[in-house]
Amino acid sequence: MSDDELQRDVNDAIFYDPKVDSVAIVAAVEKAVVTLRGTVGSLREKVEAENDVRHVAGVVDVQNELVVTPLDAARQDDADLRGAVLQALVLDSGVPSTVDVRIVDSWATLSGTAHWQHERTEAETVVSRMESVKGVTNNIQLVPAEPIAPDVRQSIVDALQRNARVDAKGITVEIDGTTVVLGGTATSLAERLEAASAAWASPGVTEVVNQIEIVK
Repeated sequence: MSDDELQRDVNDAIFYDPKVDSVAIVAAVEKAVVTLRGTVGSLREKVEAENDVRHVAGVVDVQNELVVTPLDAARQDDADLRGAVLQALVLDSGVPSTVDVRIVDSWATLSGTAHWQHERTEAETVVSRMESVKGVTNNIQLVPAEPIAPDVRQSIVDALQRNARVDAKGITVEIDGTTVVLGGTATSLAERLEAASAAWASPGVTEVVNQIEIVK
């Protein structure tokens, strides 16, 4: 697929997503790497646009340079916004109570600790849904509740083999302390990200280094 053909598919994916206002979004494609530029009205739209592009066949990477410009009606001062974000985090049972947030110029920085990567991700997702937030920096530290299992490598390999969206034959798994290193090849960006999710789901893992290359 040429870059021009891929660009058409990317534009269609964003255009047909009802959750994203694509009017001010420009997608540039070079060697199958997509760069998103322009403005959106919320961080949620920025995240959704990137997710749309990630699932387009042929895309190998996404650079999201979209700028969030909340509507005047949605804007809050930093103190009020922090209170709203903290309340949203507390109300979400998937976010541990050890998570805190700081707001500077409508940009949220998450801190604290979590036992699982999915808890870090959930906290970021909650904040991304807040209308006035322009961006999120996730500095939550992983502190596993249990040590990494001796058979974690085989557990990850088994999880990849069970996953219908991943061709496990082309992926390698190595363990370095509490870090999982993924290598080999995948046929799409979505498959590469799915493999990383499988690695993160293992107890005791504190980092996933994704070196999987995408081959067409």
